Amino acid sequence: MSAEYDVDLAVIGSGGAAMAAGIAARKAGAEVVLIERGALGGTCVNVGCIPSKTLLAAAGTRHSALTNPFDGVPTSADGVDLDALVAQKAELIDRLKQHKYTEVADAWGFPLISGEARFADKDTVEVDGKPLRARSYVIATGSQPTVRGIDGIEDVEYLTSTTAMELTEVPESLVIIGGGYVGMEQAQLFAHLGARVTVIGRLASRAEPELREVMAGVFADDGIAVIAEHATGVETAEEGGVRVITASGNQVTAERLLVATGRHSDTIALDLAAAGVDTDARGFVVIDEHQATSNPRVYAAGDVAGTPQYVYVAAASGRVAAVNALGDGGAKRETVDYTGLPAVMFTRPQLASAGLTEKEALEQGHPCACRTLALEDVPSALVNRDTRGALKLVADARTGKVLGVHAVADGAGEIMLAATYAIKAEMTVDDLADTWAPYLTMAESLRIAAGLFRNELPTSCCA
Repeated sequence: MSAEYDVDLAVIGSGGAAMAAGIAARKAGAEVVLIERGALGGTCVNVGCIPSKTLLAAAGTRHSALTNPFDGVPTSADGVDLDALVAQKAELIDRLKQHKYTEVADAWGFPLISGEARFADKDTVEVDGKPLRARSYVIATGSQPTVRGIDGIEDVEYLTSTTAMELTEVPESLVIIGGGYVGMEQAQLFAHLGARVTVIGRLASRAEPELREVMAGVFADDGIAVIAEHATGVETAEEGGVRVITASGNQVTAERLLVATGRHSDTIALDLAAAGVDTDARGFVVIDEHQATSNPRVYAAGDVAGTPQYVYVAAASGRVAAVNALGDGGAKRETVDYTGLPAVMFTRPQLASAGLTEKEALEQGHPCACRTLALEDVPSALVNRDTRGALKLVADARTGKVLGVHAVADGAGEIMLAATYAIKAEMTVDDLADTWAPYLTMAESLRIAAGLFRNELPTSCCA
C-alpha cells in the first residue's frame, strides 16, 4: 500500500455486500476498513430477512394449528403475545450480529468503524469529519422503504416493513398498500396472527399467471381481502384509523396502514456529487457490469446499486466489487453471473422461482415450451394434505434446455436450489426426467414436471 493512502479499500456499509467485500479484500492481502453509521449488519439481519422470516415462522406455526388437516391429532391456537415474539426476534438478531458480523470481521482482521461517511472529493472520504484516504472505495449502504407518490401519506401514521417488525400488539385490522413480496409476506404474517387484513395492489405481478391465480386462492382461504388497484390517497378516518382510497373510488378503513410500495436508496449524506459518482432518479448508484461507478476509484454493490434485492446477490456483488476495485483495471475483470437466479417469497405456501419466466423467455427469442404440474399430482403434497400449488417448468422448445422453474408449494424455495443447478448446468427436460428424485419430497415435483414434456397422461406414483 502506498504511503499516500490510509488503507487499500474503504467499504461504506456493514451488510451482506460490505462483509463480502471485506472478506474478498482480505483474501487478496489488502488492508480494508468497513464504515457503518447505523446498526451493524445492514438491512438483512436487522430489519429485513431475519426478523421478518422468524416472525413469519411464528405466525405460520399458529396458522398451522388453526388449519390442521389431520382429524386424529387435534390442535388449537389461543391469542398472540406479539411483545414476547418481538423480544425473541431481537435476541436472535443480537446473536447473529455477534456471530456473523462482529466475530467474522475479527477473524478476517478488518476493523469496523462507527461513523457517518461523506465524500470530501473524488479521492477522500471523511468519517465524522475525519479524513480517510483509500486507494479504492466500495459503497454498500443498502436501500430504504419507499412511501412516495401517495396523496396524504405525510399526514397519517403509517408503518413500513421496518417499523411493522417492532409492533408489540397485533392490530385488529390492517390495510397494506402494495402486493409485492413485502406486502404479501406482511399480509400473511399479520393475518395468521389474527388481524383482519386487506391488500391494495396486484398480487405478485411479476410471477407466472398460473401461480398468481394459486396465490389469490390462498389469500382468499386465509381471509385476506385483495383489491387489485392502485392506491391514490390516504386520510385519517373520522371513526379512527386510516382510510385508503383506490383509483376506482373504493375506500378501505383499518386500524393501521402499512406501505410496501418498493424501496429507494438514500445516499444524500454521502455527498456522491463531490465524488463524481452518478445516481439515478431513485438514488441508486449507477454501475457498469463490473460494479464500477462513474468515478474509477469508487465501486458499488448490493441494494444501493439497484441490483436484485437479495442478500446473496449483495454478497456476490460485494465480492466482485472488491476484487475489481483492488485489481489493475485489466481485461480480466469479474462480473456477477445472474443465470438461474433464484427468488423465494416466504408466504405459506412459498412462491419461488429460478431463471426466466415464460414471458421473459419469449422476449429473449427462445421458442418456448412450458408444462405446469398441479400439486394434486405430487405424492408429498397428498400425504401432507395440502395440495394448494403448482410447478411450472419453462424450456427451450428447440433444445429442451431448462430456462426457468416456478412454483407455489410448501418448501418451494428448497426446490429452487436444484432448479438453479439445472439451469446453470444447461440440463434439458430429459436430463431432469431421468435424474433420481427422492420419493415423497416436494423436490420430486421437478422430475415429474419434466416428464410431462414426454407424456401428459397420468402416471403412477414413481413411474
